[in-house]
Amino acid sequence: MCLVAAAWKTHPRWRLLLAGNRDEFHARPTAPLAHWPGTGIRAGRDLQSGGTWVGIGGHGRCAVVTNVRDPFAATGGPSRGRLPVGFLETGADALSHAEALIADAKDFAPFNLLLADADACVYLGNHPRVERRAIAPGVHAMSNGGFDVAWPKTRMLHAAMQKWIESGRDDFDPLWHALADETIAPDEQLPDTGVGLEKERMLSAAFIRTPAYGTRASTIIAIDYAGKSWISERRYGPNGVFGGETLLRNDD
Repeated sequence: MCLVAAAWKTHPRWRLLLAGNRDEFHARPTAPLAHWPGTGIRAGRDLQSGGTWVGIGGHGRCAVVTNVRDPFAATGGPSRGRLPVGFLETGADALSHAEALIADAKDFAPFNLLLADADACVYLGNHPRVERRAIAPGVHAMSNGGFDVAWPKTRMLHAAMQKWIESGRDDFDPLWHALADETIAPDEQLPDTGVGLEKERMLSAAFIRTPAYGTRASTIIAIDYAGKSWISERRYGPNGVFGGETLLRNDD
């Protein structure tokens, strides 16, 4: 993922609410949201490396990863898409799994990882240093900087999530609308991540629409306090052309 807002234990019905966009080159082969045979995983799949960017597992478990933008950081090592899969296919609790990952976190290219189960939501990041912490109840957001770093699009999605919760609405239309926001941030609000001003402008939108690179999928996840979950994915092709939608429910 490249943009995520998550509400943890702050909604009367939903233990975890998550909304986010995956931005990627359109040429990278990808399978849509589906049940993964032989596992309890429900996620899209990166067919180049075999992992995923966000997904849910049995009993209301959820994992999401973003990359951290730093053109000077090392980019080799294992695929970051393995990180969500590694949690979702095991029975380990979120706190223990994040702790076990600390030793190997430095081997991956820069990432932010959120893991959630019935009891805890945990952040693990490895750039500029390895950091693990339990997440307090509330609304949080991350993009390609650090956790809760207030880039323009993370502030926008955070505010949209907070407003949706406070509205008491049952439909997710306002969150889908926020994920489709193509507003370019003013130059004075842009982060400086070393990719140049033109690219910073393009990447500042929540929804990116170009022929070669852009928002490939928008995803909303809702998990209630009994562990029942709901995941929906809207897919897009070059120039942001809509390519389909999938909704899966998990009644564990």
